[in-house]
Amino acid sequence: MFDVDWMSLVLPFAYLTVLGGVFMTFSTIYRKRKATQSANLAPWFGPHLQRNIYLSLLHLESPEEGAEKAPKIPSTVIKAALLRRAVEDIHRLVQIRSAKQACSTLLQRGSVGDDLWQRFQRAEKEMEDELRDVVMEVSPPTPEPRVLVRLGDYVL
Repeated sequence: MFDVDWMSLVLPFAYLTVLGGVFMTFSTIYRKRKATQSANLAPWFGPHLQRNIYLSLLHLESPEEGAEKAPKIPSTVIKAALLRRAVEDIHRLVQIRSAKQACSTLLQRGSVGDDLWQRFQRAEKEMEDELRDVVMEVSPPTPEPRVLVRLGDYVL
């Protein structure tokens, strides 16, 4: 009834297979290259000293088993370190939010490249995550943390 010439169908299917393979290879290489470029971007802010101090105080508060006993750190010192961490985070977030309009305008005009915009977006996301971590660190039963939680709600 229908006589199909299989040899004439092999060439188009081979062409589509090769074309699909080339496209997949190109997209894989392109995505890997973009990922390494975005990972190599310099951070927007320098090291976060207040976070490092707070985390080192928390680490000193809970010693590991078998280690010699360290002196007990007062809770007021830990709360003060957490408060300084929150103040620094809010300061950085305000800096990012105030620079966002200028950075987007410069990007639209073509004055700055996409790498600066990617650095900016990554810094904005990191600071929002950092502030969210600070809000989660604060325990709700005491009155002081409620101020931080409400302040975090206003900023976020």
